[in-house]
Amino acid sequence: MAGNSIGKEFVVTTFGESHGRVVGVVVDGCPAGLTLSEKDFQEELDHRIPAEPKIVSARVEKDTAKILSGVFNGFTTGAPIALTVENKETDSSDYEAIKDLPRPGHSDYPARVKYGGFNDYRGGGRFSGRVTVALIMAGTIAKKLLSRFDVDVLAYTSAIGQVRADQKFSAEEIRKNRYEAPTRCPNLVCGEQMEKAIVKAKKVGDSLGGTIECLALGLPVGIGEPLFDALDADLAKAVFAVPAVKGVEFGAGFAASELTGSENNDEYLMNNDKVATSTENAGGVLGGLSNGMPIMIRVAIKPTPSIAKEQKTVNLKAMENAAITVKGRHDPCVVPKAVPAIEAAVAITLADHMIRARLIPKVLKEH
Repeated sequence: MAGNSIGKEFVVTTFGESHGRVVGVVVDGCPAGLTLSEKDFQEELDHRIPAEPKIVSARVEKDTAKILSGVFNGFTTGAPIALTVENKETDSSDYEAIKDLPRPGHSDYPARVKYGGFNDYRGGGRFSGRVTVALIMAGTIAKKLLSRFDVDVLAYTSAIGQVRADQKFSAEEIRKNRYEAPTRCPNLVCGEQMEKAIVKAKKVGDSLGGTIECLALGLPVGIGEPLFDALDADLAKAVFAVPAVKGVEFGAGFAASELTGSENNDEYLMNNDKVATSTENAGGVLGGLSNGMPIMIRVAIKPTPSIAKEQKTVNLKAMENAAITVKGRHDPCVVPKAVPAIEAAVAITLADHMIRARLIPKVLKEH
């Protein structure tokens, strides 16, 4: 079975390549009765590309979603929802010159072997960050669905390179500030420092990675299907589908390995007649089930592999060592563009699990 779909009740199937005609998605299993229009997707798609040209690729697509099916009279019908966005600003000329020179850090070489050389190598093809447009469109539906049940998903940049925002942000701060900064950091002063670090790396032909954190608020207790469909396992799988993701941790994450049990355990207490915990080291998940506390996911994003510095590679046609300098339009840091994609991946997974738990019905009541 091909790996282009995710979910069991809220099923998302993406298609398209970086330099193909369109990037698209089919969402099957969305309940009937959800208000939905093409305008709902625009703000989310616009969040993908920061307005500051110094820190993004020169390829700027004015993404506009088109609904092909699954919506009638402004409501979802229960049928599959098909969406597309056109690729209009493609330039494949730089890729023809290096088609036999796999770019270090990219999927060029394993993809060529796996697909016998028939893969679309332009701009990374199916493996490009461009395909996150499809994820964001599906995530828009998931987020709107979750909001009907008071679940909110918020992602933001917490670090780029060595510049870190070492603080805990409130949901209000994240909502208000993250998209005010081109780097998507809620701390605007720190965001400016991140921006300067990206520009500095770009000037010397290099790139930076960083860290994205994602909060999910309002999730009921007991969401998840252990063992192999555990909530954290499915969230990690969805997040790893975002290109450039190299690590995922929940709550204290790897730092928990250095703590004692008494330090790491989240003790229970009553808070406004509800069971809560005094700390959040578990990241909102215990035994693969949500525990009623905020889900906290931390995601490591690698530096953009397409850089202007000369690197060593091989010529796959001549089967000899070679050098490569990657030309074209590339992001010096993909972290800001990845923020809405991570948010979408998390929302898609939570929507799927809430439908599976029968907490979201197949038909929504008007309100």
